[in-house]
Amino acid sequence: MSGVLDGKTAVVTGGGRGLGRAFAHALGAQGARVVVASRKAEDLDRVVAEAAEAGYEAWARPTDVTCETQVESLIEEAAARFGHLDVLVNNSGVVTTRAMVDTRVEEWDTVVATNLRGTFLAVRAMGRHLIARGGGGKIINIASNFALKGIPNHSAYAASKAGVIAMTRSLAVEWARHDIQVNAIAPGYFTTDMNAGMRADAELPQRILRTIPARRFADPAELSAWIVALAGPASDFMTGEVVVIDGGQSIS
Repeated sequence: MSGVLDGKTAVVTGGGRGLGRAFAHALGAQGARVVVASRKAEDLDRVVAEAAEAGYEAWARPTDVTCETQVESLIEEAAARFGHLDVLVNNSGVVTTRAMVDTRVEEWDTVVATNLRGTFLAVRAMGRHLIARGGGGKIINIASNFALKGIPNHSAYAASKAGVIAMTRSLAVEWARHDIQVNAIAPGYFTTDMNAGMRADAELPQRILRTIPARRFADPAELSAWIVALAGPASDFMTGEVVVIDGGQSIS
């Protein structure tokens, strides 16, 4: 299998299902060797099997992105296996829906630990690898349009994703001299496992659709194309940007 990412190795956290699974397959379809990480080994095994059937190489390692030693081991083992790493997609994330006055400290900490701390640990480990080898590389952080638009009952999630955006911009400046491009994508509503329960509700989907000018949820393939673009040469002079893909929801 060949494409714009021939010879590259990409790491995708949260790569076992949903958007991460779609990202892994999109990167592999363009010639990348893919490392997928998430907490559930059975999800990872499925992605590796699908990759083999599709004709590209994938390797999986169960990883809790909130654990420093596990994230460090993920990057070290992936680099040892493939010789070099080139792309990191920080996709691991969780969400809680609760009014601020009812939000428990434990809920807040879980969301921030996964979405923000997990991104920090992964970019730090990947950055050390890229800089040590002489520079060059792509880091793509998955943020959210919730960080850009006031959405009630999602303060923990919005705050964590706003932190991801701020980190992206800071790292873009810090690592530009190493030829490492750091960009973020802020998606809106896509059809994923995470929001399957919401979409099964009798009324909620219609209320949400009324807030989206495009009046639909998007397919993961529409986001995967941007992952490939940001992972490849198309983004060589693009860094610190936040690509918003939400059908106009954040500007309405």
